Amino acid sequence: MNQVSQEGLIDWAGPIAEGALTTIEIAVLSYAIGLVLGLIGASARLSPWAPLRGLATAYSTAVRAIPELLLLILLYYAGPPALTAIANALGFAGNVTINGFVTAVGVLAFVQGAYMTEVLRGAILAIPGGQLEAANAFGFSPWARFSRIVIPGMLPNAIPGMSNLWLILIKDTALVSVIGFNELFFTIQQAADSTRAQFLFYAAAGVIYLAMTLTSTALFARLERYVRRGQPATEEA
Repeated sequence: MNQVSQEGLIDWAGPIAEGALTTIEIAVLSYAIGLVLGLIGASARLSPWAPLRGLATAYSTAVRAIPELLLLILLYYAGPPALTAIANALGFAGNVTINGFVTAVGVLAFVQGAYMTEVLRGAILAIPGGQLEAANAFGFSPWARFSRIVIPGMLPNAIPGMSNLWLILIKDTALVSVIGFNELFFTIQQAADSTRAQFLFYAAAGVIYLAMTLTSTALFARLERYVRRGQPATEEA
Protein backbone atom coordinates (compact mmCIF):
# COMPACT_ATOMS: atom_id res chain seq x y z
CA MET A 1 0.00 0.00 0.00
CA ASN A 2 1.57 3.31 -1.08
CA GLN A 3 1.52 6.50 0.97
CA VAL A 4 -1.25 8.09 -1.12
CA SER A 5 -3.51 5.08 -0.54
CA GLN A 6 -2.77 5.12 3.17
CA GLU A 7 -3.59 8.81 3.45
CA GLY A 8 -6.77 8.32 1.43
CA LEU A 9 -7.89 5.47 3.62
CA ILE A 10 -7.27 7.54 6.76
CA ASP A 11 -9.11 10.55 5.34
CA TRP A 12 -12.13 8.45 4.38
CA ALA A 13 -12.20 6.28 7.52
CA GLY A 14 -14.71 8.54 9.26
CA PRO A 15 -17.20 8.80 6.36
CA ILE A 16 -16.91 5.06 5.71
CA ALA A 17 -17.66 4.32 9.38
CA GLU A 18 -20.68 6.64 9.19
CA GLY A 19 -21.81 4.92 6.00
CA ALA A 20 -21.50 1.50 7.67
CA LEU A 21 -23.57 2.73 10.61
CA THR A 22 -26.21 4.08 8.24
CA THR A 23 -26.29 0.74 6.44
CA ILE A 24 -26.91 -1.05 9.74
CA GLU A 25 -29.66 1.44 10.66
CA ILE A 26 -31.39 0.91 7.31
CA ALA A 27 -31.09 -2.88 7.63
CA VAL A 28 -32.37 -3.02 11.24
CA LEU A 29 -35.37 -0.76 10.58
CA SER A 30 -36.24 -2.54 7.33
CA TYR A 31 -35.97 -5.93 8.99
CA ALA A 32 -38.13 -4.93 11.96
CA ILE A 33 -40.86 -3.47 9.76
CA GLY A 34 -40.58 -6.41 7.38
CA LEU A 35 -41.02 -8.82 10.30
CA VAL A 36 -44.26 -7.08 11.30
CA LEU A 37 -45.48 -7.13 7.70
CA GLY A 38 -44.50 -10.80 7.49
CA LEU A 39 -46.50 -11.70 10.58
CA ILE A 40 -49.52 -9.87 9.21
CA GLY A 41 -49.04 -11.42 5.78
CA ALA A 42 -48.59 -14.95 7.13
CA SER A 43 -51.70 -14.60 9.30
CA ALA A 44 -53.63 -13.36 6.28
CA ARG A 45 -52.32 -16.21 4.11
CA LEU A 46 -53.61 -18.69 6.68
CA SER A 47 -56.91 -16.89 7.21
CA PRO A 48 -60.15 -18.77 6.55
CA TRP A 49 -61.41 -15.64 4.75
CA ALA A 50 -60.70 -16.11 1.04
CA PRO A 51 -60.44 -12.39 0.06
CA LEU A 52 -57.83 -11.84 2.77
CA ARG A 53 -55.87 -14.89 1.63
CA GLY A 54 -56.01 -13.65 -1.94
CA LEU A 55 -54.77 -10.18 -1.00
CA ALA A 56 -51.85 -11.57 1.00
CA THR A 57 -50.96 -14.02 -1.77
CA ALA A 58 -51.01 -11.23 -4.36
CA TYR A 59 -48.73 -9.10 -2.14
CA SER A 60 -46.12 -11.80 -1.52
CA THR A 61 -46.15 -13.02 -5.13
CA ALA A 62 -46.04 -9.63 -6.86
CA VAL A 63 -43.43 -8.03 -4.61
CA ARG A 64 -41.08 -11.03 -4.81
CA ALA A 65 -41.31 -10.87 -8.61
CA ILE A 66 -40.23 -7.21 -8.93
CA PRO A 67 -36.55 -6.25 -8.53
CA GLU A 68 -35.81 -4.13 -5.46
CA LEU A 69 -33.78 -1.77 -7.64
CA LEU A 70 -36.82 -0.98 -9.75
CA LEU A 71 -38.93 -0.30 -6.66
CA LEU A 72 -36.26 2.02 -5.24
CA ILE A 73 -36.10 4.05 -8.44
CA LEU A 74 -39.89 4.18 -8.78
CA LEU A 75 -40.46 5.38 -5.23
CA TYR A 76 -37.61 7.89 -5.16
CA TYR A 77 -38.12 9.47 -8.57
CA ALA A 78 -41.77 8.79 -9.45
CA GLY A 79 -43.19 8.73 -5.92
CA PRO A 80 -42.99 12.45 -5.04
CA PRO A 81 -44.80 13.69 -8.21
CA ALA A 82 -47.50 11.06 -7.81
CA LEU A 83 -48.01 11.82 -4.12
CA THR A 84 -47.98 15.56 -4.83
CA ALA A 85 -50.70 15.13 -7.46
CA ILE A 86 -52.82 13.08 -5.05
CA ALA A 87 -52.32 15.63 -2.25
CA ASN A 88 -53.25 18.52 -4.53
CA ALA A 89 -56.34 16.64 -5.71
CA LEU A 90 -57.37 16.28 -2.07
CA GLY A 91 -56.92 20.01 -1.49
CA PHE A 92 -53.50 19.99 0.17
CA ALA A 93 -51.05 22.51 -1.27
CA GLY A 94 -47.30 21.99 -1.55
CA ASN A 95 -44.90 19.42 -2.89
CA VAL A 96 -44.37 16.01 -1.32
CA THR A 97 -40.74 14.93 -0.97
CA ILE A 98 -39.25 11.56 -0.02
CA ASN A 99 -35.66 11.44 1.23
CA GLY A 100 -33.23 8.63 0.55
CA PHE A 101 -33.42 7.09 4.02
CA VAL A 102 -37.22 6.82 3.95
CA THR A 103 -37.06 5.39 0.42
CA ALA A 104 -34.49 2.79 1.41
CA VAL A 105 -36.31 1.66 4.55
CA GLY A 106 -39.72 1.72 2.91
CA VAL A 107 -38.78 -0.34 -0.14
CA LEU A 108 -36.53 -2.84 1.63
CA ALA A 109 -39.09 -3.35 4.41
CA PHE A 110 -41.87 -3.84 1.86
CA VAL A 111 -39.82 -6.47 0.04
CA GLN A 112 -38.70 -8.12 3.29
CA GLY A 113 -42.33 -8.37 4.36
CA ALA A 114 -43.19 -10.36 1.24
CA TYR A 115 -40.39 -12.87 1.77
CA MET A 116 -40.98 -12.98 5.52
CA THR A 117 -44.64 -13.79 4.85
CA GLU A 118 -43.68 -17.06 3.17
CA VAL A 119 -41.01 -17.94 5.74
CA LEU A 120 -43.38 -17.45 8.68
CA ARG A 121 -46.30 -19.12 6.92
CA GLY A 122 -44.21 -22.25 6.39
CA ALA A 123 -43.00 -22.17 9.99
CA ILE A 124 -46.55 -21.88 11.31
CA LEU A 125 -47.72 -24.76 9.12
CA ALA A 126 -44.92 -26.88 10.59
CA ILE A 127 -46.41 -26.59 14.10
CA PRO A 128 -48.05 -29.93 15.06
CA GLY A 129 -51.80 -29.56 14.72
CA GLY A 130 -52.38 -31.26 18.04
CA GLN A 131 -50.80 -28.32 19.89
CA LEU A 132 -53.23 -25.85 18.35
CA GLU A 133 -56.17 -28.17 18.97
CA ALA A 134 -55.13 -28.52 22.61
CA ALA A 135 -54.96 -24.73 22.96
CA ASN A 136 -58.49 -24.44 21.58
CA ALA A 137 -59.70 -27.24 23.88
CA PHE A 138 -58.31 -25.42 26.92
CA GLY A 139 -60.07 -22.23 25.89
CA PHE A 140 -57.00 -20.13 25.07
CA SER A 141 -57.78 -16.65 23.81
CA PRO A 142 -56.47 -15.80 20.31
CA TRP A 143 -53.62 -13.75 21.82
CA ALA A 144 -52.70 -16.45 24.36
CA ARG A 145 -52.79 -19.05 21.59
CA PHE A 146 -50.54 -16.89 19.42
CA SER A 147 -48.03 -15.90 22.12
CA ARG A 148 -47.81 -19.24 23.97
CA ILE A 149 -48.24 -21.77 21.18
CA VAL A 150 -47.70 -20.25 17.74
CA ILE A 151 -44.61 -18.11 18.37
CA PRO A 152 -42.65 -20.69 20.43
CA GLY A 153 -43.69 -23.40 17.98
CA MET A 154 -42.76 -21.58 14.79
CA LEU A 155 -39.49 -19.90 15.84
CA PRO A 156 -37.27 -23.01 15.63
CA ASN A 157 -38.44 -23.55 12.06
CA ALA A 158 -38.42 -19.86 11.11
CA ILE A 159 -34.99 -18.79 12.42
CA PRO A 160 -32.92 -20.30 9.53
CA GLY A 161 -35.06 -18.55 6.94
CA MET A 162 -35.10 -15.32 8.93
CA SER A 163 -31.32 -15.47 9.17
CA ASN A 164 -30.99 -15.84 5.40
CA LEU A 165 -33.33 -12.88 4.82
CA TRP A 166 -31.25 -10.71 7.16
CA LEU A 167 -28.01 -11.59 5.34
CA ILE A 168 -29.63 -10.84 1.98
CA LEU A 169 -30.95 -7.55 3.36
CA ILE A 170 -27.49 -6.39 4.44
CA LYS A 171 -26.23 -6.90 0.89
CA ASP A 172 -29.35 -5.35 -0.66
CA THR A 173 -28.65 -2.08 1.17
CA ALA A 174 -25.93 -1.50 -1.44
CA LEU A 175 -28.73 -0.94 -3.97
CA VAL A 176 -29.55 2.31 -2.19
CA SER A 177 -26.41 3.81 -3.75
CA VAL A 178 -28.33 4.28 -7.04
CA ILE A 179 -30.37 7.11 -5.47
CA GLY A 180 -27.25 8.81 -4.11
CA PHE A 181 -27.84 8.17 -0.42
CA ASN A 182 -24.73 8.03 1.75
CA GLU A 183 -24.80 4.47 2.95
CA LEU A 184 -21.70 2.27 2.99
CA PHE A 185 -21.45 1.35 -0.70
CA PHE A 186 -22.11 4.88 -1.97
CA THR A 187 -19.45 6.25 0.37
CA ILE A 188 -17.01 3.61 -0.84
CA GLN A 189 -17.71 4.61 -4.44
CA GLN A 190 -17.00 8.24 -3.62
CA ALA A 191 -13.76 7.33 -1.84
CA ALA A 192 -12.60 5.10 -4.69
CA ASP A 193 -13.35 7.73 -7.34
CA SER A 194 -11.72 10.60 -5.46
CA THR A 195 -8.51 8.72 -4.59
CA ARG A 196 -8.38 6.40 -7.65
CA ALA A 197 -7.56 3.59 -5.21
CA GLN A 198 -10.45 1.43 -6.39
CA PHE A 199 -9.02 -1.91 -5.33
CA LEU A 200 -8.23 -0.69 -1.82
CA PHE A 201 -11.64 0.77 -1.08
CA TYR A 202 -13.75 -1.91 -2.76
CA ALA A 203 -11.71 -4.54 -0.91
CA ALA A 204 -12.36 -2.63 2.31
CA ALA A 205 -16.08 -2.68 1.48
CA GLY A 206 -15.91 -6.45 1.03
CA VAL A 207 -14.23 -6.86 4.40
CA ILE A 208 -16.84 -4.68 6.13
CA TYR A 209 -19.77 -6.54 4.56
CA LEU A 210 -18.10 -9.84 5.45
CA ALA A 211 -17.68 -8.74 9.07
CA MET A 212 -21.35 -7.77 9.22
CA THR A 213 -22.53 -11.08 7.79
CA LEU A 214 -20.22 -13.24 9.92
CA THR A 215 -21.28 -11.44 13.08
CA SER A 216 -24.94 -11.78 12.10
CA THR A 217 -24.52 -15.48 11.33
CA ALA A 218 -23.00 -16.09 14.76
CA LEU A 219 -25.82 -14.19 16.50
CA PHE A 220 -28.55 -16.04 14.61
CA ALA A 221 -26.85 -19.37 15.32
CA ARG A 222 -26.88 -18.54 19.02
CA LEU A 223 -30.53 -17.48 18.81
CA GLU A 224 -31.43 -20.73 17.06
CA ARG A 225 -29.71 -22.76 19.79
CA TYR A 226 -31.69 -20.80 22.37
CA VAL A 227 -35.10 -21.34 20.76
CA ARG A 228 -34.30 -25.04 20.25
CA ARG A 229 -33.26 -25.59 23.86
CA GLY A 230 -34.85 -28.71 25.28
CA GLN A 231 -35.31 -30.27 21.85
CA PRO A 232 -33.42 -33.48 21.07
CA ALA A 233 -30.25 -32.84 19.11
CA THR A 234 -30.32 -33.87 15.48
CA GLU A 235 -27.70 -36.49 14.72
CA GLU A 236 -25.42 -35.60 11.85
CA ALA A 237 -24.81 -38.19 9.17
